[in-house]
Amino acid sequence: MTADVSYRPGSVRDAAGGLVALTLATFVAITTELVPVGLLPQISTDLEVTESVAGLLVTVYAFMVAVLAIPLTLGTRRLPRKGLLLITLGAYTVSNALVGIAPSFGLVAAGRAVGGIAHALFFSLSIGYAARLVLPHVTGRALALVTAGASAGLVLGVPLSTALGTALGWRNGFLVLAAGCALATVLVATLLPPVSGDDAPHADHTRTDRRRRLGIVSTTNALTYLAQYTVYTYVSVLLLAIGLTETAVGPVLLGLGAVGLVGTAYAAYSLDRNPRRFTAAVHAVMALGLLALGLLFPSRVGVLVAAAVWSGAFGAMASVFQTAAIRTRGGSPDVIGALVNSTANIGIGGGAALGALVLVGPGLGALPYVGAGLLVVSLVVIVVARRSFPALTD
Repeated sequence: MTADVSYRPGSVRDAAGGLVALTLATFVAITTELVPVGLLPQISTDLEVTESVAGLLVTVYAFMVAVLAIPLTLGTRRLPRKGLLLITLGAYTVSNALVGIAPSFGLVAAGRAVGGIAHALFFSLSIGYAARLVLPHVTGRALALVTAGASAGLVLGVPLSTALGTALGWRNGFLVLAAGCALATVLVATLLPPVSGDDAPHADHTRTDRRRRLGIVSTTNALTYLAQYTVYTYVSVLLLAIGLTETAVGPVLLGLGAVGLVGTAYAAYSLDRNPRRFTAAVHAVMALGLLALGLLFPSRVGVLVAAAVWSGAFGAMASVFQTAAIRTRGGSPDVIGALVNSTANIGIGGGAALGALVLVGPGLGALPYVGAGLLVVSLVVIVVARRSFPALTD
């Protein structure tokens, strides 16, 4: 059975409790994915491995998400949505707790693998769930609110858990995060209404066109994330190159993340009014921000201002692509969520690799130009593919 109960979608206000629960769950999910980044030196020292080996705790996690998102979503499509979502949050809790108490690197890696499996399924579920809670004409606003949890994970979750892990030990940082995941599980169980999962679009003469449009949106999503992470993966290197001290990099990244939250909030306000115009606008602004970053590098003030523009625009991107993909109706919301999740992670991993090639080739100053060029390609696709990125909601 795919249906839990009969739930009638409503306004954002009607679904407020469920959306808040999904936002908190998204916050702990993103924090779980990225928290090792700030604690790699402590992890590597304590477990007696090199920092590059410890870094595999992040790399393998993202790889598992990219590979498993679609198969897991398809394999669990007949299971109740709410129960499955609670299982993924329970898996996050177990993952962080196991990492916190594991005596060896092998068991730490096993704990991270549990989290990676949960992550592969969680975002497919959360995107589909948010879309099912509200009426179609406010899908963009609902997804933007849930996406704010991901932005908050980047802005607050990772820095706070890193500070906690540095002050009290990296294991305690993971254990506190495990407690946060358990709290999110309780709130989801309490506030989130059960919804039907039996809402895949019917097969008809438009199915091929709907799938084609979904394919275009998913490909553009990967391209935009490729552009972002070609540069953002090495943003600390860029900031150090303009003369910032190592102690200043963290606060600056926190500020850039806060600007990204502003972009997410603006998406919640504007995306449903004219999705096509908004999508094109944020891509153009992001491309201009990256271009300005390249032109002004290594001016400290110029780079910081350009980075703020770039970060603010990117803050809207998750909402943009989740909404565009859902509105193609090229599959069930969960399958669409899996595609968005998988292609974003392909872009993240590919961007890190492409950025590394640029660094050893043309050099650090070329990174923003490569990112801007990729954004221009995304913008061209958006302009040309009018049916994939329509002007009006339906």
